[in-house]
Amino acid sequence: MSVANGRRDAGPRLIAIVGPYQSGKTTLLEAILFRTGTTNRQGKAADRSLAGDTSPEARAHAMGVEVNFAAVNFMGEQITFADCPGSIEFAIDARSILPACDAAIVVVDADEKKSPALQLILRQLDEVGIPRIIFLNKIDKAEAGPRDVLQWMQPASSKALVLRQLPIWSKGVVTGFIDLALERAHIYQELAESRMVEMPADIKDLEKSERFTMLESLADHDDALMEQLLADLDPPREQVFSDLTRDIREGHVVPVLFGSAEHGNGIGRLLKTIRHDISGIAETCARLNAKANGNALVQVIKTQHSNQGGKLSVARVLAGEAADGMVLYDGQGRENRIAGITAFQGTQPQKTSKAGAGQVVALGRLEHVMTGATLSSAKGSCPQLVRGQASTGVYGFAVTVADKKDEVKLTTAIHRLLEEDPSLAFTHDHDTGDMVVWGQGEMHLRVAVERLSNKFGVNAQTKPRRIAYKETIRKPVSVRGRHKKQSGGHGQYGDVVVQIKPLPRGSGFQFTDTITGGVVPKQYIPAVENGVRDWMHKGTLGFPVVDFAVNLSDGSYHDVDSSEMAFKTAARIAMVEGMPQCSPVLLEPILAVEIHVPNHATARVNQIVTGHRGQLLGFDARDGWAGWDTVKAHMPESEVASLIIEIRSATAGVGTFVTQFDHLAELTGRAADHVVSMARGDGG
Repeated sequence: MSVANGRRDAGPRLIAIVGPYQSGKTTLLEAILFRTGTTNRQGKAADRSLAGDTSPEARAHAMGVEVNFAAVNFMGEQITFADCPGSIEFAIDARSILPACDAAIVVVDADEKKSPALQLILRQLDEVGIPRIIFLNKIDKAEAGPRDVLQWMQPASSKALVLRQLPIWSKGVVTGFIDLALERAHIYQELAESRMVEMPADIKDLEKSERFTMLESLADHDDALMEQLLADLDPPREQVFSDLTRDIREGHVVPVLFGSAEHGNGIGRLLKTIRHDISGIAETCARLNAKANGNALVQVIKTQHSNQGGKLSVARVLAGEAADGMVLYDGQGRENRIAGITAFQGTQPQKTSKAGAGQVVALGRLEHVMTGATLSSAKGSCPQLVRGQASTGVYGFAVTVADKKDEVKLTTAIHRLLEEDPSLAFTHDHDTGDMVVWGQGEMHLRVAVERLSNKFGVNAQTKPRRIAYKETIRKPVSVRGRHKKQSGGHGQYGDVVVQIKPLPRGSGFQFTDTITGGVVPKQYIPAVENGVRDWMHKGTLGFPVVDFAVNLSDGSYHDVDSSEMAFKTAARIAMVEGMPQCSPVLLEPILAVEIHVPNHATARVNQIVTGHRGQLLGFDARDGWAGWDTVKAHMPESEVASLIIEIRSATAGVGTFVTQFDHLAELTGRAADHVVSMARGDGG
C-alpha cells in the first residue's frame, strides 16, 4: 500500500489524547472540535463550557475522571478522539482503550517536573505498541524553546523524538512556526488557521540546521536518505514525507509538534499529521493479530450504564459490519444480541442501524460482556485479542448504607460501578466484616462514591476500613473449666482441665487431648474443641486469637446431666478464665511494601516510611525504568492505609506501591492500648 493510498482508505480512525495532569488535553479536544466545525465555539474549562468532561463529577472537581469520546470530520475523513484523564488515579481508564487505537496524541507542557508522568504514559504506549505524536502545548507561555524541552523529554521516551516544527519568536513569545518538512513559515491567528508568510531571513540558517537534524533521525532507518545526506544532497520532498510517515507508523520516531490549544494554535498541522502520517484500522488489526475471516469483529473498550438506556458497551468495529439485532459471540461462545447502536456526532450520541470497520459506537444491552472483550459474528468461542490486567488498589475504605435493606441495592450499584471502572475493586473482609472498595487514590474513591449517588441513587456512607488485628499469648497456663447447673429435671454438667500454651508465630491453632480412663467420654471431646474455637474468634483483648495450643488433659462427667453443650460451655469457661493469665498480646499485620518512585524523591520517601513505623529493607534502581527507584520495606498495615496520599505528594502524583501480607508482629504500649480501646468502643 502506498502512503497516498494509505491516506485515502485508512477508514475511520481512533486517536487517544493522553498526557500528564493539567497539560491541556481536554482543551485540545475543544480546539479540535471548533476547528473542524463540529462545535460553533471553543469551550473553556474556566467557565465550565467544555463539550467533554460533562459528568457531574468531572464538573465538580474540574478534572477529567473518565475517558470521553468525540467524533469529527476533517477533510472528508472521520476521526474519533478518546480524551483520557491525566491524573494517575484515573489514567488506568485508558488501559482498555489504547490497544484498539490507531495512535495517540501525547499532550505535554514545558514543565520538566512532569517528566516522570510523561515517562509513565509513554511506557503505557510502548506496552501496546501504538504510534504517537507529541503535542507541546501552551507554547505561548513557555520560557524555553522546543529544542530545550526535547532534552528533558527524550530520556522519558524509548523512541527518538523528532522536532517537526521550528518556532518563530517575537519579543520573547512564539508567534508562529516553520514546517521543517515543507519549509514553509506560518503565523498564528487567534482560534483560526495559521497564515502562511515568507520565511524570516534571520531564521533561515537555524531552519536548515534543524531540518538537517530531523533528516538525520529519519536517515537512521533509510540508507538511501543517509547516502544523500552524506553527499550533501537535498532529498526530494516526497521522499521526506514518505520517510516521516513510515517511521512514525513503524514506531521508529515520534514527531514533536507544538501550539496553544487555548488559542487554537497548531491545531491544523496536528490534524494534518494524523490524516497523512497515521495508519488506519487495517494496520491496527494487524498489530492486534485480529483475524476476522470475513466476519464482523468488535473490540469492547469501555462500559457505561445509564438510567434510561441501561448498559452500553462502547466498542470499535475492527472488521466487517455491526448491525442492530446482530448476534455476537464472546470468548465463552455465548450469544449476545445487539439492542441498539449509538454513534458519536461530536460529543453527542446519534442512533444508527449499523457501523463499519474503524467506527466507534455504543452497543446496547450486551449484559454479559465486560470491558476488554472481543466479539465476533462467527458462531463459537471468539479468540480474545486483549489480555485483561487486574489493577491493584492502593487506597480503600469501608462502605455501608444507613438502612440494612439497602445493602442489596449497594452491592448491585457497586457491581455496575466496577463494570464501568475495572480499576476499582470490591472485597468483603471476613476478619473485620467490612465491605471495602479499593481504588487508585483518595480522589478516585471520592468520585466513585459520588457516582454511586449521582448515577445509581445509593447514598453510601464511608469510614476507615478496620485492620485485621489478632492476639496471641506469651506464657502457658493450666486451668479448669466447670459448668454445673441444676434447675429441675436434667441438669447440665461439664468439667474440663486444659493446658494452654503459646506456639511459634504462624503456627495457627492446635488442639490435642491426653485423656485416659474415660474421665471425659470420647463423644464429648469434639465439643470441647468446638468450645475453644468458638471463644478464639474474640479473645481477651477483643480480637481473634492465633498461634496457641490447647490440650485437654483431665475432667469429669455426669451420667445423666453431661452433654455436648455442657462440655462446650465448660471449655469456653476455661478459656475465659485461663487466657488472661497467659499474658495476652496484640498482633498487627505487617506488609511487605515495594514503592516505585522517581529517584529524586527516594530520600523523602525513605523518611515517610520510617515516619510510619516502617522498617527499610533497602532500595535499588527500578528494573527497566531510567531515573526511578524501588524502595522495599516492612510496614504495619495500619500505617499503609493512607500511605499513597503522602507518596503522591512527594512525587508530583506519580509514585505508587504494591503490598502483600508478610507476617504478624507484636504491638505494645500506647499504640496497642489505643487499638484495644477503640475495639471496645471506649474511644481514645
